[in-house]
Amino acid sequence: MQEIVLSDNVKPALEWVNNRVLQKVSPRRRHALAQGRFWGALDAWACLRVSGMAGTEWHFQIQPSGEIARTLVPDVAYLSYARLPREGLEATEIPRVAPDVVVEVRSPEDLQADIDEKLRVYFGAGTGVIFLVDPNKKTVIAIDHACQTHFDATDVVRHSSLPGFELPARNLFELP
Repeated sequence: MQEIVLSDNVKPALEWVNNRVLQKVSPRRRHALAQGRFWGALDAWACLRVSGMAGTEWHFQIQPSGEIARTLVPDVAYLSYARLPREGLEATEIPRVAPDVVVEVRSPEDLQADIDEKLRVYFGAGTGVIFLVDPNKKTVIAIDHACQTHFDATDVVRHSSLPGFELPARNLFELP
C-alpha cells in the first residue's frame, strides 16, 4: 500500500489532508495560549500517572484501515504506553500509530472540510477522543465515537478516557 511521507524539517510543519499538502499556521497569541495550556495540563496528567507522553506539534504517520499512511501533526497529542510501549516510544521520533488523544486548536484559516477529514482519519486509525478548541468562541468540543460534549469558558474539560484529568476551560483563553 502507498504511503505519503512529508518532510519533518519544514517549519511550520506539513500535513497531508484531503489529498493535498497543508502547511500548519504559525500560532498567534490566542492559539499559542490554548495549545500551551492544554499541553501543560495533559502532560502533567500523563506524568502523574506514568501512562504515556503528551507533546505539541508532534508528527505522526497515521494509517486508517485500508487507506494510505499519511502525515498529521496535531497541535497537542497524547500517546499512551498501552498503544506504544515506552521502549517503542523511546526508539521512534515519528510514531506509526495514531495518538490516543488529539487536541486541535482552530485557526481562522482552517476549513471545516479539512477539520472533518482530520477527525475521520484520526478516528479511523484508533484515536479515542479529539478536543477541538476554538479560541475565538472560547469553546471546547470533545468528540469521541459515541458523542460530542460541548464546554464553554465556565466549564471544566474532562473526558472518560482520561480518568482524573480536569482542565478549567477558562485557563485556555485567559491571560494569567
